[in-house]
Amino acid sequence: MMLEYKYMNSDSNGNKNSKDLGERVKTAREKLGMTQADVAKKSKMTVNYYAMIERGEVNPSFNKLQSLAKTLGIKLEIS
Repeated sequence: MMLEYKYMNSDSNGNKNSKDLGERVKTAREKLGMTQADVAKKSKMTVNYYAMIERGEVNPSFNKLQSLAKTLGIKLEIS
């Protein structure tokens, strides 16, 4: 599985990208049988912030995405 990192601006397309990212992160987490709390702790973020990523409510920084990719064992692709 791969996380795709795109520059996300504040228009409606940026919101769609955030939702897509959240769905991919959630799918990867569930495949590993991890809870949101497990991923958040290993990625050094709060559970609330991680949950917001899964729901597509925030645009995580590149560093946060790197940490998530490492925790979930998935490749981060930049485009």
